Amino acid sequence: MPEQSHPLYAKDRDLVDRLLAVESPADEHLVDAARLLMRYEGFPGARDLQEDLAKTLRLWGLNRESLHSQTRAIWAAGFRPHAMGLTAPAEAVGSGFDTSDQEGS
Repeated sequence: MPEQSHPLYAKDRDLVDRLLAVESPADEHLVDAARLLMRYEGFPGARDLQEDLAKTLRLWGLNRESLHSQTRAIWAAGFRPHAMGLTAPAEAVGSGFDTSDQEGS
């Protein structure tokens, strides 16, 4: 199967580079890593992003299961990036961000 190009690759490459530089991840870093892992899971391309996301988790001492467990707790505690000014809702398209608060607006 030929490698595909993801339409959000350039933006995601920048974000992954920033995540790689984080030594002690805050909630928003964990959420970003989790959503990018889900976005690229099974995607036939962007291998460098997938490898760097795996490297980021290793640097943070996490695996996918522990990351997803932590991010579920973060979301359950009320984390909403647009409410915190971290991520504009338009940037969250296709990322798994909860948009139920935005419905009907």
